[in-house]
Amino acid sequence: MTRIDAKFADLKAAGKKAFVSYVMAGDPDYERSLELVKGLPGAGVDIIELGLPFTDPMADGPTIQLAGQRALDGGMTLEKTLQLAAEFRKDDDSTPIVLMGYYNPIYNRGVEKFLVDAKAAGIDGLIVVDLPPEEDEELCIPAQKAGLNFIRLATPTTDDKRLPTVLQNTSGFVYYVSVTGITGAAEAQAGDVGPEVARIKASTDLPVIVGFGINTPEKAQNIASISDGAVVGSAIVSQMASGKPVSQVLDFVKSLADGAHRG
Repeated sequence: MTRIDAKFADLKAAGKKAFVSYVMAGDPDYERSLELVKGLPGAGVDIIELGLPFTDPMADGPTIQLAGQRALDGGMTLEKTLQLAAEFRKDDDSTPIVLMGYYNPIYNRGVEKFLVDAKAAGIDGLIVVDLPPEEDEELCIPAQKAGLNFIRLATPTTDDKRLPTVLQNTSGFVYYVSVTGITGAAEAQAGDVGPEVARIKASTDLPVIVGFGINTPEKAQNIASISDGAVVGSAIVSQMASGKPVSQVLDFVKSLADGAHRG
């Protein structure tokens, strides 16, 4: 059982929905990024999605693109991202970390070395948005064998014919992208998302977490009420971009987490 599996089991036993936060590793710099990540569990975050900076983030909107660019300009790398996770793990051995990004940096490092290093750093799962199920032998299957969950995205365009392929080797949870398009571009609507979540849950026992377009405690609550939890990314990244102290950003995160937990 991975930390992700254990977390969802604990949440289910407590009758609670999950709150997942996305933050970009190294944004705006390594020290403040680490301070933010270390503070997330205390702010109510159940699972941390740690963004891996990349030069060509095709699924990300301007907010997260700019965060990735700031991180890269500050010298952030895959190596330093794993180092940040390892630093976090010194004080927290229970909060799951999902590394979210693109395949190119992993490919450049070498899959076998990457998986060994990710496991050693305390990474629990991977979301690699540009590797479709047809490429599962590339990273998904080796990751599962190494004890890492491989989390897949389902979207409004994932029809009933495609869904079984998407779910086939997915583990940990299913990430349902609530809107078509890039991150931060539109708002999630519970009325639209609910039937889609129900459709996915009819085909899998995995938790279904909803992300994209959630930026207030009320929206987090509404989305969590019709799913197994909510993900917020761009809204948190925007708070960091505004230059606010990390403590204030964590207050905002807590308000979102409280909303999701009421769902």
